[in-house]
Amino acid sequence: MNKSRMEAFSDGVMAIIITIMVLELPRPEGHDWSTLSRLWPTLLSYAISFIYVGIYWNNHHHLMHTVRRVGGQMLWANLHLLFWLSLFPYVTGWAGDSHFAPVPMTCYGIVALLCALAWLLLTRAIIAAHPQNGLLAQAMGRGLKEMLSPVGYIVAIVAPFFGHIGVVVAGLALIAVALAWLIPDRRIERVLQTATQTEQ
Repeated sequence: MNKSRMEAFSDGVMAIIITIMVLELPRPEGHDWSTLSRLWPTLLSYAISFIYVGIYWNNHHHLMHTVRRVGGQMLWANLHLLFWLSLFPYVTGWAGDSHFAPVPMTCYGIVALLCALAWLLLTRAIIAAHPQNGLLAQAMGRGLKEMLSPVGYIVAIVAPFFGHIGVVVAGLALIAVALAWLIPDRRIERVLQTATQTEQ
């Protein structure tokens, strides 16, 4: 089975997710900077979610370069990831509109954590789909980012219940995880480069 349809579908879904998020941004009621400044929670929430979806798109692009054969389990694992990503517009709007109230922030953290778990399942499904996908197995590991990211998400889920400071801590934890993954996984690039040199 060819991977091109899975890539095209995933690209389309992520593009729609971003489109929904930007279309849900409210317009200022007035025509001056003060009315725009009142929307800062919504704009900040959108910016963070845009970065998160962009990170998944970037890394998904790199991930697909390691795929030689596609299996049914892999397709469902990819849909599972897209399902949780599709909830970003919902929690983004809720967190922004509520000015980062505790429950919306906790729900945002839960969605972010479930996206990360879905990503892990997708990588495992790719490796299990066919021996020719072994390049990904060579690239995968338990690096510092993989170990600290779930901790950051758990902090983002729990911290909002400790008041305003907790909400700030949750936001900083989400931003820290996003910054850690801003650059696509270089291990995949190195493995692909090595494989290309070997073939030559």
